[in-house]
Amino acid sequence: MPESVPVRCPVCRRTHLYTAPVYPCACGAPTAPRLDPAAEPAVAPHRAWDDEWLTVPCAACGRGNHWPRPELGCPCGTVLRVPVAEGPTAPEPGPAGTDGTDHSDGTDGTREPERQRPPFQPHAIRTARDAVTTAALYLRWLGYGDIRRADQRPPNGIGLAARGLLAQVDPTVRPAGPRDVECLWLTAMTESAQCVYFSLAGYTSAARTGADALGIPLFVLDLAGAPQPVNDPADALHTTGAPKPAPRTRDGRT
Repeated sequence: MPESVPVRCPVCRRTHLYTAPVYPCACGAPTAPRLDPAAEPAVAPHRAWDDEWLTVPCAACGRGNHWPRPELGCPCGTVLRVPVAEGPTAPEPGPAGTDGTDHSDGTDGTREPERQRPPFQPHAIRTARDAVTTAALYLRWLGYGDIRRADQRPPNGIGLAARGLLAQVDPTVRPAGPRDVECLWLTAMTESAQCVYFSLAGYTSAARTGADALGIPLFVLDLAGAPQPVNDPADALHTTGAPKPAPRTRDGRT
């Protein structure tokens, strides 16, 4: 099983169970960073691409692999960098691609709707294109079909669309502000669609407050490629997935 450690957010003091993502080495062996359960997590600083990667040696062949640093998006909006222990990693059994899902406290840890879907396969983010690809794969994993570029280009980032949904992917190193989420909401309203926001650098407090008031799901894209919900609407969407389409009548209408 992939290694899991408890991670306590220094901002809201909430404790999460973090599972290290597993990636395949060039030799084919599953590889994951060795986490340090004794060290305190740190709040992730401003994004700098050269500082977001670490070398993880493969326990099978000894090859040094270049993997994104383990990160966890807390529901309070803080992005936490999970400490990594020094030394070689232990070999990981089972298929590669296990995601670092956040199991927050306050529940019994069981989410029946998620069990009905296979685990989301992370897509490591190195470029803005990777961020868009990760968001599209995640939306498809949630159950949305026909993912495509949105007709209207958002003020920042890239717009994605699906049936009944408009998504914005912001791969910049600037936290999304209230104007960003409000513009997305207004555009979705004109198309009678729901909306969801993906940000690489997180959100300002005002943006999170506005999104909560409007019911907009907010996700943080960590560099491992596993979107993390940061508010209640996002957590609900992650749990239940895309709504089922309305049944069609005999004349083809919904």
